[in-house]
Amino acid sequence: MEKDNRYLWKHKDLLDVTQLSREDTDHLLDLAASFQEINKRPVKKVPTLKGKSIILFFAENSTRTKTSFDIAGKRLSADTHALSKSGSSINKGESLKDTGQTLMAMNPDVIVIRHSSSGAAEYLARLLPCSIVNAGDGWHAHPTQALLDSYSLRQVWGPSFKGKTLLILGDIAHSRVARSNLYLLSLLGCKVRFCGPSTLLPPGIDGWNCEVFTDIEEALKGVDACMCLRLQLERQEAGLLPDLLEYSRRFCLTRERLNLANPGCKVLHPGPMNRGLEIADELADCPESLVLDQVSAGVAVRMAVLYLLATR
Repeated sequence: MEKDNRYLWKHKDLLDVTQLSREDTDHLLDLAASFQEINKRPVKKVPTLKGKSIILFFAENSTRTKTSFDIAGKRLSADTHALSKSGSSINKGESLKDTGQTLMAMNPDVIVIRHSSSGAAEYLARLLPCSIVNAGDGWHAHPTQALLDSYSLRQVWGPSFKGKTLLILGDIAHSRVARSNLYLLSLLGCKVRFCGPSTLLPPGIDGWNCEVFTDIEEALKGVDACMCLRLQLERQEAGLLPDLLEYSRRFCLTRERLNLANPGCKVLHPGPMNRGLEIADELADCPESLVLDQVSAGVAVRMAVLYLLATR
C-alpha cells in the first residue's frame, strides 16, 4: 500500500483519543477499513512496513491487545519484538526511564506500551524520539480500544452516530475503556450513558458529558448499544461490592433487560468476559453481539495506527 499524501497525520504518538480531531478519527477509521480488506485475503500480508521495527512492551497481562498488535505489525511486514514485565529488567527493579532508553538504543520505529501506571506512555513519549502507542495505562486511557469499538459500531451504524445512544455498564471508576469511549463516541455524535453501582462510579462524574444511572432497567431504555465492562473481582476484596451474586442480580445484562433497549440494540464487551456475572452467557453469543467483530476490528485499527506512526 502506498502512503496516502492527501491527509497530513501530525501526531508522533497515540497516547489518548483526546488528541484526535474528528478528521483524524475519520481518516484512521477509513484507513482501518482498507486494512480490514487485507485481513480477508487468503494471503494476509503486505510489504508496507518492511524494514520497520516495533517493540511490544507489555508490563501488564494482555491477550487481545498484545496479540492483535503483534498480528497487525506482522501483516504489514514489520519486525515485532515482544517484551513482558516478567521478561524485562523492570522485574529486577529497573526504572521505566532506563528500560525506555535501553529499548531506544535498539532503534525501534514504534514502541507499544501497556503499563499499570497512568501516564507511563506519555512519560516515554516525552523521553524518546520514536513513536509511542498507549495500549492502556492504569485507569487513564485505552485509545485503540475506543477506536476499534467505534469502528465496530460504524460497520453497523454507518459513518454518522448522530441520534444514537450507547450505554457503558459496570465498573466505570476503574475503567480506562469507559473514559476513552466517552470522549471518542461523543466526538462522533453518539450520546453516552454510564450505569453501575454508586461505589463503582468515579467522583465528579456528574460533571462529565454523559447521563449517569444506578438502575440498569432505566439506563437501558432507548439505547442502541450496550457495552459491558469486565468486573475485576478484586473490587469485592476492596469492599466496593457487597457480594458478586448481588452485583449479578442487579447489573448483569440479560436478554430480558436487553429487550428494554431499542430494537436491534448491539452488545459489546472489551473482554475478557465473566459470563454470568456482567453479561449473560446467551448474550455473549447472540446475533446482536459485536464481541468477535471487536476482536477482528482490533487488528485492522492497530494496523492503521502502526502505519500512520511508522510512516509519518
